[in-house]
Amino acid sequence: MENNTYLQELSLENCSLLGSFLLPRSSHVNLSILRISMNYFQGQIPVEIGAYLPGLQVLLMSDNGFDGSIPSWLGSMSSLRLLDLSNNFLTGRILSNNSLQGQIPGWIGNMSSLEFLDLSGNNLSGPLPPRFSASSKLRYVYLSRNKLQGPIAMEFYNSSRILALDLSHNNLTGRIPEWIGRLSNLRFLLLSHNDLQGEIPVQLCRLKQLTLVDLSHNYLSGNILSWMIYAHHFPDQYTYYDNLSSSQQSFEFTTKNVPLLYRGSTIQYFTGIDLSCNNFTGEIPPEIGNLSKIKFATFEHSSYEDNPFLYGEPLTKTCDADMPSSPTSTNNKDKGGFIDMEVFYVSFGVAYIMVLLVIGAILYINPYWRRAWFHFIEVSITNCYFFMVDNLPIRSKFGFS
Repeated sequence: MENNTYLQELSLENCSLLGSFLLPRSSHVNLSILRISMNYFQGQIPVEIGAYLPGLQVLLMSDNGFDGSIPSWLGSMSSLRLLDLSNNFLTGRILSNNSLQGQIPGWIGNMSSLEFLDLSGNNLSGPLPPRFSASSKLRYVYLSRNKLQGPIAMEFYNSSRILALDLSHNNLTGRIPEWIGRLSNLRFLLLSHNDLQGEIPVQLCRLKQLTLVDLSHNYLSGNILSWMIYAHHFPDQYTYYDNLSSSQQSFEFTTKNVPLLYRGSTIQYFTGIDLSCNNFTGEIPPEIGNLSKIKFATFEHSSYEDNPFLYGEPLTKTCDADMPSSPTSTNNKDKGGFIDMEVFYVSFGVAYIMVLLVIGAILYINPYWRRAWFHFIEVSITNCYFFMVDNLPIRSKFGFS
């Protein structure tokens, strides 16, 4: 393959390759996509990778055994759109799920073709990068599960292209900035598990494309109504889908108090909102009823016990039913009406058939019990016969012949 200088795409994922990753002897300017994830490569990433493969747009090297630091040549690869070095043993400065530490370097903002940035799951500290002045194509920013500090002060070259912003599980402080309202195409906004304070900015009402909002586990205050009153229903699904970038996406969202990790193309069908564990005051706004995709029906009936004034799904009571003034003895008599008779008949029939099958199986397997059973049947038939014969003369006295 070394002499194939016209090669544009090379995919060797999950091929059980091992050893060191070697570069070709000459430059391959036409190679734009290189996938070598899920193998057993070891050693350091070649420092000359940017010089020998200058035209790379996609570089996927995750799930290997690479160690050492990330070569600085990556910062000069102006055509690079997608870089994935996650799940390796990389150390030093700067990608997701490694042991990277220090501050996010400023040269990341100079990668003009960068579309997908995932540095989550590391030990990065310090403030957020102030600007991505040259990253005009940046769409996905994942910086969760680090130790980032300070306010959310970021400036994007083209804010209308940002689709996902995940800054959760950090130590960010201050208020939610109003400039988030300028991210007009934002789909995912995850700011949970930080130290954010203040009210939710009204500018969030401008984000018509939001499908996921997670602001839980902060110190946010104020009235939810100040921005929820403008809330529109979530889009039916994540309409913008890119096979290249969406396959790399993942985020954590808590459902029924269980944190779950969502990954890949399935997130285009996911919608959710989480404002739990904050300091909100006031009433829950009635406008929350406009969120037509909300899933209250996933709770069991036991979640609504001892609330006689609740109606609608998943309860059996309907909104047009008469509201009971107080529990009475008549209502107590109707408790048996909660039994589903159709289910009762089906379960009874199935249980009866199962008992007969078990008895038949025992008699078939055990000859002793089989002989005892047939002997019992024979004795019972004989007793019934003699009982009827003995009683026939008595029955004839009453006019039976």
